[in-house]
Amino acid sequence: MATSGSVDFNLDMAELTEEAFERCGLELRTGYDSKTARRSLNLLFADWANRGLNLWTVEQITQSVAQLSTSSSVATYPIGAITMTVGASGSFSVGETITGGTSGATADIITKPSSTTMTLTVPSGIFSASETITGSSSAATTTVSSAVSLSDCQSTVDVLEVVLRRSDEDVGMTRISRQEYLNIPTKTTQGRPTQFYINRQITPTLTIWPLPENSTDSLIYYRVRRIEDADAATNNPDIPFRFLPCLVAGLAYHISLKKAPQRTQILKMFYEEEFERAASQDIDHGIPLRLVPTYQSLRV
Repeated sequence: MATSGSVDFNLDMAELTEEAFERCGLELRTGYDSKTARRSLNLLFADWANRGLNLWTVEQITQSVAQLSTSSSVATYPIGAITMTVGASGSFSVGETITGGTSGATADIITKPSSTTMTLTVPSGIFSASETITGSSSAATTTVSSAVSLSDCQSTVDVLEVVLRRSDEDVGMTRISRQEYLNIPTKTTQGRPTQFYINRQITPTLTIWPLPENSTDSLIYYRVRRIEDADAATNNPDIPFRFLPCLVAGLAYHISLKKAPQRTQILKMFYEEEFERAASQDIDHGIPLRLVPTYQSLRV
């Protein structure tokens, strides 16, 4: 007997929605049906972020700990990349503060990946395209080529393990709470960073202590990012193949709340069974516990 030889089955958003409507005993008829289904799907993704760690959304990031402005009393970094494209970055110094001539926004330069880009700390204010920025110590000036986007940082759900890399040697750092960080009496102490604090705002940040004693160390960490939105009908969902049954079941349940309440109870039960089945396999083998972002740290 011949098999297909293919392993590329997937569903786009239109097919997911159609399947979910059918499970509700309904037909997908109007553009509004598709719109309300996409809204439910994005709310479902948000719910998954609260249910535990989705391993496919974990990614490794390397962050330079370049010494920031000497006027800064803390070493706080964006979780992800905040990149500014400029006319020329060469005359600016890593660690100095830049100020927008029109917006008045400020940020510190973390790195200069190219002659026309620089990565920044989270800005205070919004830099405007075409405005002139000035360096605090170099007095260098240049023009901002395009508006700075915070979307990469704002897609962060949480941070897992963090290590400090120095001379190819990685040393684990300890996560501390907001209160524990607040109670550190001498936040300007310099040394080898040993602790980190995650400020889980809309634009999350990572603060390390002590302040970096050099600009050659790096932070290596794993962050949990958001599942990508369900936008166009032709998009495929940002999930592994094995989560498709769970996703369809969850969408059917959410749609039933609005359009088929008589089926809500059984669809909810089926969804929870599918979610538990998928989640039980979404683990890092060798670790006996299902990991969730609310843990202080992960230990193997």
